[in-house]
Amino acid sequence: MQREEMLAYCLAKPGAWLDQPWEGDEVVKVGSRIFAFLGSPGATPTVGVKCGPDREVADEWLHRYPEDARVMPYIGRSGWNTLRLDGAIDDEELFEAVDGSYDAVVAKLPKRERPTA
Repeated sequence: MQREEMLAYCLAKPGAWLDQPWEGDEVVKVGSRIFAFLGSPGATPTVGVKCGPDREVADEWLHRYPEDARVMPYIGRSGWNTLRLDGAIDDEELFEAVDGSYDAVVAKLPKRERPTA
């Protein structure tokens, strides 16, 4: 999968918007919270997503895809992983991972920040 395809998929989510909180790095947010880290254009294509409510669930990705999934620095203990877009993980699983991350983030948003669509 190409980075541009993943970015378009993320931005198609209700209320999603692109932000660059750090120089060169792009993230997709809903409300005030990030649900997908896309890194820098031109870098290895990855997406950082919340893969579960805790490390135990998120670690399943690491076991299934040891070459293409890794724990995200700093927030990995909360179930966030980085998944390689051009590796062994098929596109459908990547989309499902983004869907799960989006749903988890939306569920924790204050009601006033939740998308209506």
